[in-house]
Amino acid sequence: MNITFRQLRLFLALAETGSVSAAAKVMHVMQPTASMQLREVTQAVGLPLYEVVSRRVYLTEAGQALARTARAIASEWDGFEQRVSGAKGLTSGRLKVAVVSTAKYFIPRLLGSFCKLHPQIDISLEILNRDHVITRLRSNLDDLYVMSRPPEELLLEDQILMPNPLVVIASAGHKLAAKKRVNMAQLQGERLLLREKGSGTRMATDAHLRQLGFVPTAVLELGSNEAIKESVEGQLGVSILSRHALGAHHDGLAVLDVQGFPIQSHWHLVWPKGKQLSPIAEVFRGHLVGEVKGWLGAR
Repeated sequence: MNITFRQLRLFLALAETGSVSAAAKVMHVMQPTASMQLREVTQAVGLPLYEVVSRRVYLTEAGQALARTARAIASEWDGFEQRVSGAKGLTSGRLKVAVVSTAKYFIPRLLGSFCKLHPQIDISLEILNRDHVITRLRSNLDDLYVMSRPPEELLLEDQILMPNPLVVIASAGHKLAAKKRVNMAQLQGERLLLREKGSGTRMATDAHLRQLGFVPTAVLELGSNEAIKESVEGQLGVSILSRHALGAHHDGLAVLDVQGFPIQSHWHLVWPKGKQLSPIAEVFRGHLVGEVKGWLGAR
C-alpha cells in the first residue's frame, strides 16, 4: 500500500473538515489536486473511504479506521518535530486546545500570557459546548481539554485546575439582592433560568438541587450564559451560573447570599489516559498550573 505522508495529512484534513474544498484549503492545494490525491488514497486502500451526501463528506468504516491511523501518525510526527526543535533550542510548533463555552471567560487570558512567552507557537482554540468537546476528546483531536465535569465513562488523565463556584444570581434590583442568608423557600416562586441539559453547569445544578430537595416552580432553558445574564438582568427570573461567567463587570446583576451556595465545582484539565503529551503541550500545562496558582494566591 503506497500512501505518502502528505496524502495522509490531506485525508485527515478531510475527516476533520468534512469537505474536500475545506481540506484543500487546510493543505494549501487546489481542490482538483486534493480530489485527485484522495482518489489515489482510496485506490491504494482498495475500499471506499468516504461518500458525499448533500455536499457533506461521511467516512465509511474503513475511512474512520484510516483517519484514526493518520491522526496517530501525525501526532507522533508532530511530537518528533517538537522534540527536535527543543533540542535545537527552538520553540516553534502547534498547540490545540478545546474548552467548554464557560471557560472562554478565563482561558484566553492564559493563552495570551503563554503566547507572549512563546510567540512562534501556533495555537488552535476550540470553544464549544460540553457534548462537542467530549466528541473531540473521544477522537483525540486536540492536545488538552478544559471542562467542569469530565465524562466518567472515558479513561482520562485528570488534573484539577481551579475552583469553579456556581452562584445564584438575580437582577440588581431584585427584592432578595440585599438580603442576607436567603433560604431556598424564598426562591420557590421564582422562575429558574438554566443552561441546556448536558452542559456541565446544568448537570452540577440539577444534582445540587436534588440534594437540597428543591423543585423549581418554573424552568426556562437557554443555550448560552450571555442569554441567561441578559434575561436575569431583564428580571425574567433568577439563575445559577459559574462565577467566572459573570466577568469583572456585572452591574445589572447581583449574587444572592443563598444557603447551600455556592456549589463547589472545579475546572479540570484533561487528556486521554496513556496519551503522551507533546513537549509544547507539557509546557502549556505547566504554564496553566503556574498562572492559576498566581491568580489564586493574589486573591
